[in-house]
Parts: sequence; structure tokens; C-alpha cells
Amino acid sequence: MVAESGGPEDQKPQSDEARSAFAPPAGTMHPVSPPEEDHPTSEFALPTGVQPEPSGPAGPGGGPGGGSNSDTLSSAFTPPSTYRAQQSPPAFTPAQGIPMVKLTKEAPWQDRMRTMLRMPVTERPAAESIQRTDDETGPAVPRVLDLTLRIGELLLAGGEGAEDVEAAMFAVTRSYGLDRSEPTVTFTLLSISHQPSLVDDPVTASRTVRRRGTDYTRLAAVFRLVDDITSTDTEVSLEEAYRRLAEIRRNRHPYPGWVLTAAAGLLAGSASVLVGGGFLVFLVAAAGAMLGDRLAWLCAGRGLPEFYQFTVAAMPPAAMGVALTLTHSTDVRPSAVITGGLFALLPGRALVAGVQDGLTGYYITASARLLEVMYFFIGIVAGVLIVLYLGLQLGAQLNPEARFTPYDEPVVQILASMALSLAFAVLLQQERSTVLAVTLNGGVAWIIFGAMARTGGISPVAATAVAAGLVGLFGQLFSRYRFHSSLPYITAAIGPLLPGSATYFGLLGVAQNELVTGLTSLSTAVATALAIAIGVNLGSEISRLFMGLPGAIGGASRRAAKRTRGF
Repeated sequence: MVAESGGPEDQKPQSDEARSAFAPPAGTMHPVSPPEEDHPTSEFALPTGVQPEPSGPAGPGGGPGGGSNSDTLSSAFTPPSTYRAQQSPPAFTPAQGIPMVKLTKEAPWQDRMRTMLRMPVTERPAAESIQRTDDETGPAVPRVLDLTLRIGELLLAGGEGAEDVEAAMFAVTRSYGLDRSEPTVTFTLLSISHQPSLVDDPVTASRTVRRRGTDYTRLAAVFRLVDDITSTDTEVSLEEAYRRLAEIRRNRHPYPGWVLTAAAGLLAGSASVLVGGGFLVFLVAAAGAMLGDRLAWLCAGRGLPEFYQFTVAAMPPAAMGVALTLTHSTDVRPSAVITGGLFALLPGRALVAGVQDGLTGYYITASARLLEVMYFFIGIVAGVLIVLYLGLQLGAQLNPEARFTPYDEPVVQILASMALSLAFAVLLQQERSTVLAVTLNGGVAWIIFGAMARTGGISPVAATAVAAGLVGLFGQLFSRYRFHSSLPYITAAIGPLLPGSATYFGLLGVAQNELVTGLTSLSTAVATALAIAIGVNLGSEISRLFMGLPGAIGGASRRAAKRTRGF
């Protein structure tokens, strides 16, 4: 019997090849979904049941017409709709995480900030605002940056190293809550950039150092101000910091001009005794140095550059030595007179700062400082050579072999070295509380040098490096104990080690047309100067081995100043 409603095809059974393996069996009532090809969708489409957020006329990524997220185009630099600059996260965490850094409060702020500067930006911990600001919404960024630049200007003008200046600037900005700040220091230019957030425009300010002067009392006052700003026990508002900074600028030098002139004479006289001079040589060298100092002040008042000031200041001591030679006196050593005058002029402070900047990676600033040292040295050479040449034309019998005359009076030389350091400290306008420490440091430096070079027969250059290293070591320890800069404890103490004798005999050889002998002696002077600078820096770095680390970077030791490994 055949069904009436069925056609021929309905009555014919289907083969297995004509039926899909995924077709539901007969008798099931499950609905069959349409093929996927009939509903093309984007893989970024919202799931079913999720409502898109409406975008306003000026919403993120939306144009004037607005629309949904899928209908509008946005820039790759547009922040997401959920981002608010006022509620930004405190720090960015990379995918691999950030090593834990614990900055101990017991460590001086110099070491803490130096550790921060030597860390990559992504690994620095977020800043903890120490000082309270008047505005509840946050610190006044332009005022904080201006205060930071003014503090950095005083430090750089006072002869502080570039890394220490950057550390001070970084400490000030972090204390007032500006964590995304990057200071940059060159020889005459200071700049700092602050970015409020990762998507906001950075704010950059700069300041130029027009004049540089030596006043370590002012330098110590700036260090105390930075120490108070970075301390949690002392509240220093922006207005209070500006007031104290203005007082530091207005403060007069601790020593009057006549004391500085007398200190220059004491320095030259002590240096002449250090190399074998007697009481008469002491008086003549002191008189020549004081006359040269007054002439240099006169040139400075007329606006002449420092090159000509050094040239003029070097002439009177050399003239005094030539005059003693023309008298044919056998009781005095003219070379000691000229050497004493050179001790008072050699730019040891700038040399140490320049080499320190080079060793810590600030090559532009180091090159500028060393170029300045070279110009000063050329000015001294020009002044002394002019006088020596005139003396030779007048028949002066200058004896280059005088440097080989033995002079071993340990007690007298130690006292002379301490007097030299004392006079140097006064010339650097140091605080009276630091003069005694630097005087003792200079005496220790000469004792080490004399024991190695005179008694032990070691090379004078090597002995100078070791003595300068101890000066740097003790200077850093003194500065950490007093929370001051290390320069007042180091610069004056290296005075007895300066290569005054080698410089004079090198110039004498050039004046007498003995170029080989002269250039050899001048190269010894340069090597001694570099040994002083490198020894001071090495001693400063070694001193930190005896102090607690300000931070533990993933359990690793303190990072070096070198930012690359040479490749």
C-alpha cells in the first residue's frame, strides 16, 4: 500500500553518502543552527548580552558625532575611557616585576639619591612625599622645579661634582612628591624635566650658571637645606625653602679680603718650606704670593678673564725668585720661592672635580672642567715663562739641578704641610668648624707620602696616589659624619701633594731651551695631578664599603657609576 501524500522521491530510501554525518536522526526536534558563514562577525565584537558604553560628543576616541566603540575611530595615543589623570596608578609595574628596593632612612641622602640615579627608571620605587605642600591637589610643579634649579645652581657654582648636583636635585623633587623627574647637569647648564603621568605632557625647566665662585661655607649651607628637605623630622615648605635659599645667597663670606691675602702668603711660604726653603725663603715667597693675589684682584675688578688673572698672579713669585738669583746669594733657594708661588695657583680643586666627573660617567662636564684646568695652567705657564725668560736675559743663573738637593726635615715638613692645608681651607672660604679636620687630614697625607716616597723609595707618583686615596677616604667619612659635602674635607688636604716643583722645573727647562728635560718634568707634573684626582675618587668610593648600603636591589650589591660595560 502506497501513501497518498508521498511522491516518488519520498518513498525512495536515502543512501549513507547522501546524508551528512552531523545531521540529526529522524524523529528528533532539536533546531538546527544556520551555517556560520551566514553570520560574519568580528573577533572583537562584544558578546551577546553585553551593552556597549555610550560615548559622548567629546568622549575618548569619539568625534563630534559620538557613537559606539565599534563605530568610531580613535588614535593609538588616546587614553582609555577608564583612565583619569587624577586617579592614575602610583607606579607602573612591568610584566617581569620590579625588584624590591628598600632605602634605609639612616643612610645619608647623598647615598640614597645616588643609588636611585644609578638605577633604571623602570626599577625606581615610587616617591614618598615627605614635605607638605600648601595645595591639597598636589605640589606646585613650576615652583618645585624652580627651587630645585636654584639649589643645583649654587652647588654647581661652588665646585660640586655633577653626580652630587643631580643627586641633590633629585632629592628635592622627590621630597615634594615629583617622582617622574629627570635632572641633567652639564658644565654651565642645569635642566630638569617632570612628567605628571605617562600620558601628560612633560614640564621642562633650565637654568644657566653664569658665575662660579669658591665658598664652601655657602656649599655646606645648601647641603644642610637639602638634608632638612629630605628629612621626615623637619618640615620645610616651599616658602621656607625659598627664604632659606635667599639667606644663603645674601650671606657674606666668612673671611674678609685681607685674611684671604694673608692666607695666600701663608700657603706660598709653607709650600716653599716644604720643598727646602728657610725662613728668608718663607718671607719672600709669602710676599710674592700676596702681591700676585692683589694684582689678580685688581684684574678681576677690571673685568679681565680668569686666564689673565692667573697669568698676572704667577709673575710676582717668579720675579722674586729671579731677583734672589741675581743677588748671587747662596743661602737661599730661588726655586723654592717660585715653587711656593705655584702651589698657591695650581687649580687642584677644578682638576679633582673634572676627573671625578669623568670617572662617574659625566664626560661632557668632565671635558669642560679639564679644559678649564688646561687654560688656567697655560696662564700660569705663560706668566712664569715670561719672567724666567727675562731673568735669563739679565744673566740670572737658574740651577735645574736644585731639585736633586736632599731636604729631609720630617717635623718641619709636617708642620709646613698642615699650615699649607690651613691656608688653603681659608682661601676656600670653609667653615671654621671644618678647618681643624682638614688641617689634620693634610698632615696625614704628607706623612703617608713622605713615608712611601722618601723613606720607602717608592715612586712619587704612586705615593701621591696612595696619599690622595687616604685623603678621599677620610674626607668622605668626615662628610658623612657631619652630613656635609666632602669637598671641604678633601680639596684643602691635597694641597701638600700638588706638583709645584715638577711644574717649575719643567717650565725652567723649556725657558732654557732644554725641551726634553722640560717636557719630561711637565709630564711628571701631569701624572702626579692625575694620580691625586684618581686617588681622591678611589678613596671616596672605597669609603662606601664601610657604610651600610642605602638599598638592596634584589639582594645584589651596590651598582657602579658606569652605565654601560663598554659594548
